Amino acid sequence: MKTIISPLIMTGLALLLSACNSSTPPAKKQQSSKDSLQVHATKINPHLKDDQLNALYQQYSHLTTALTDGNLSEAKIAALAIEAGTEKMKHSRTLASSASKIAAATDIESQRQLFATLSNDFIGLLKKTGLDRGQLYIAHCPMAMNDQGALWLSNTPEIRNPYFGESMLNCGTIEETLGPALK
Repeated sequence: MKTIISPLIMTGLALLLSACNSSTPPAKKQQSSKDSLQVHATKINPHLKDDQLNALYQQYSHLTTALTDGNLSEAKIAALAIEAGTEKMKHSRTLASSASKIAAATDIESQRQLFATLSNDFIGLLKKTGLDRGQLYIAHCPMAMNDQGALWLSNTPEIRNPYFGESMLNCGTIEETLGPALK
């Protein structure tokens, strides 16, 4: 019986890991650290057209990093800052509500589940207002939300999954790149 279960477990694990696809091509993974530094040195920090939304993006980025790192308290701090920052914004009621729920959550997994709604709302607002400069990436994890999939924003095309953190850090793909509209 033991010899049957072990291959089944290994097969299941292999299928699980193959379901997550890193968006970084193999050639990119072989890049030297010098090349990597040059890419980051020439990168333009994204700036959103709406100043209030731009300030919120800084906290959204903080929240994403906290969830990726599995840091419950930092995620609460960032969520509270998002909630406070939405007070003077139009059409931000759902964003404030989502941020409030994340701040009130008592465990990182609950925060990660609630992050999907906040991300969808934030992406919707960003698409309406746009960027002045730089690029943002809409990333997608197919396994988040019980295999329903979920999106998040990133300022880099490198996948760092906030829904699973270290357990599946590179799970996901870049679905869309956002940048300034051509004039």
